[in-house]
Amino acid sequence: MKCAAYLRVSTGQQDSSNQLPDCEALARSKGFELTAYYTEKGSSWHQGHQPELARLLDDLRSGRRKYGYLIVWSIDRLCRGGIGEIFSRVGAFTGLGVKVLSCKETWLDTDGPTGDLLLAITAWVAKFESTRKSERVLAGLATARARGKVLGRPPGSKDGKPRHRAGYLQRYAGVKE
Repeated sequence: MKCAAYLRVSTGQQDSSNQLPDCEALARSKGFELTAYYTEKGSSWHQGHQPELARLLDDLRSGRRKYGYLIVWSIDRLCRGGIGEIFSRVGAFTGLGVKVLSCKETWLDTDGPTGDLLLAITAWVAKFESTRKSERVLAGLATARARGKVLGRPPGSKDGKPRHRAGYLQRYAGVKE
């Protein structure tokens, strides 16, 4: 049976290579042929910022690729948006005939109401963990500001590449295309 792996890290500074051995081991243990890797670098909170996930779904919908299973390192790699979002994501794959397996949540292989309950709990925990982390970061930034630390770029610093004006900025500046 052919399968694909979806690997995701939250930032460009992280590397998904630590997820790969577990995904490959799970595929081997099930007797699957791991034929494709979809690797993402970006937050799962930002919709539309998961082009590899979109490409995977597009490959499946168009019939270009056929997989019986999708292996993820952890279910929160698919999303951290809570119960509704994870059921939507897993349901999209199920509707395309693809079963989602997780290296860290082996119980996800359980069908029926027990699997649904455990998936819901895990989705809630992932969202809670992500929200709590955001709260800690914002609290740390507020504390730094209160202590007089200047956040952001130093005055006068510039990007390494020029910024492109687009959309309303072009119209505001009167730029004609």
